[in-house]
Amino acid sequence: MPPILQPAITDWDDAYANTAHIEGGNAFPAKWAEQAAAFRAAMSAAGRLQADRRYGEAARERYDLFLPEGEAAGTVVFVHGGYWMAFDKAGWSHLAAGALARGWRVAMPSYTLCPDNRIAGITRQIGRAVTAIAEAAPGPLRLTGHSAGGHLVSRMVCAGGPLAPAVRERIGPVLSISGLHDLRPLLNTRMNGTLGLDEAEAEAESPALSRPLPGAAVTCWVGGRERPEFIRQTDLLANVWRGLGAATAAFHAPGRHHFDVIDDLMDPASDLMAALLA
Repeated sequence: MPPILQPAITDWDDAYANTAHIEGGNAFPAKWAEQAAAFRAAMSAAGRLQADRRYGEAARERYDLFLPEGEAAGTVVFVHGGYWMAFDKAGWSHLAAGALARGWRVAMPSYTLCPDNRIAGITRQIGRAVTAIAEAAPGPLRLTGHSAGGHLVSRMVCAGGPLAPAVRERIGPVLSISGLHDLRPLLNTRMNGTLGLDEAEAEAESPALSRPLPGAAVTCWVGGRERPEFIRQTDLLANVWRGLGAATAAFHAPGRHHFDVIDDLMDPASDLMAALLA
């Protein structure tokens, strides 16, 4: 049989919509907030949470640092998603559990959201956050992020990215979970009224259109039940960067959707954690 053409995307808002395509999708933010609050309370009571450490002068230029029991093997930096427009560090605290159980510190930064910032500005903020975290915490670094956060951690290992060589050298494999790696399609969405992307910024801020740093390694992870565009975006970066000399992997987690694909960050024995701490 001849190949079957995939139809062109005409509804870009639907292509990048998650909540409407996940059963009970509207309930997830409240669930995350409840889990995070309970986890933060327990870690604070144990003296293992250093909250609201500064990495800059802006109100949201803060990060939380969670400490494992005993000496740390290194530091995991988790960058939250929300299409660069929503959430902050506090709502994802529970996702530190898996790395902490394996003896790693976990740092979670906030950043100034769009429209009060541009995506290029957020990239620079995360660069400052990673730099401040590296200065405060010795040892190896692992970067991971979800959705927009996957984009931001991938940007940290792009050629011409915001990190100094001394910080880059400490970064091991990067794990982009459901990351957005080519921002040009977002120009066609209503959300761009808030993001304010133009063609030049969309191209400059797309990891898939950039070269990886020499020696970069990235695992692109996505739920097998996610929207086709997130699956395509995942495979895209792994494909392009492998052709540019990076070590890459793409994995479709069976049965997972965009909102539960991050749950395995809480499980120290999960395949997701093995990929992060490889």
